Amino acid sequence: MKIRFLGTGTSQGIPIIGCDCPVCTSDDSRDQRLRCAVLLKINEQNLVIDVGPDFRQQMLRAKVAHLDGILLTHEHNDHVVGLDDVRPFNFRSGKDMPIYARLSVQNDIKRRFPYVFSDNPYPGAPSVVFRDIEVDTSFQIGGTTIIPIEALHGQLPVFGFRIGNFTYLTDIKTISDQELEKLMGTELLVVNALHKKEHHSHLNLSQALAFIEKINPTRAYLTHISHKMGLHQEVEETLPANVFIAYDNLEIDFLI
Repeated sequence: MKIRFLGTGTSQGIPIIGCDCPVCTSDDSRDQRLRCAVLLKINEQNLVIDVGPDFRQQMLRAKVAHLDGILLTHEHNDHVVGLDDVRPFNFRSGKDMPIYARLSVQNDIKRRFPYVFSDNPYPGAPSVVFRDIEVDTSFQIGGTTIIPIEALHGQLPVFGFRIGNFTYLTDIKTISDQELEKLMGTELLVVNALHKKEHHSHLNLSQALAFIEKINPTRAYLTHISHKMGLHQEVEETLPANVFIAYDNLEIDFLI
């Protein structure tokens, strides 16, 4: 599997409009972050986790010519609002785009994109088909087994995903002991770390590091980074030897 970080920023991205802080004006490309998403290349399959407002730009930048499915963590704008841009994949393949999501997320998307789901869809509208995700049931895409992991983003249930010994979690704050058990044995862990201060719905840096220590992966990468975290290079120098800050366009080869 090849993992490509399409975006590693928060809902505002970095730089933030109108902000002149050291991070938003940094010349280091690692400090420039699109909204959070990841591309998984598994054999000949391309899967994307989340389709935020930068989805089109991310697909162009990664030169993705075909997409076999979309996994959604939750329904917030910065994770779903790019849905309309699946259309070129529809046009190329002539097929519906499979979207893997829990029922509440599906219902939210239907309300936001009514023209996609009307009885007489607008010509050229995205063509999608939902696949249900349930918390205690693994599922397969093209022979690849995916295990949903439920956590809470404040009070909102969100899904992370485990594929082999790789686990991707974003926008989490708390997780039950039962779901935590699903993470044990993870070798490559991606988890959100918003910034250094307390936040009501995201892990901060110290909480993310404690979480990583509990799971004890071989390597861990932090994502969903705010400009308030600080400069990439300076923060990464303070991290444990097995923990890194993810950045846009970072690619990792991993044997699942």
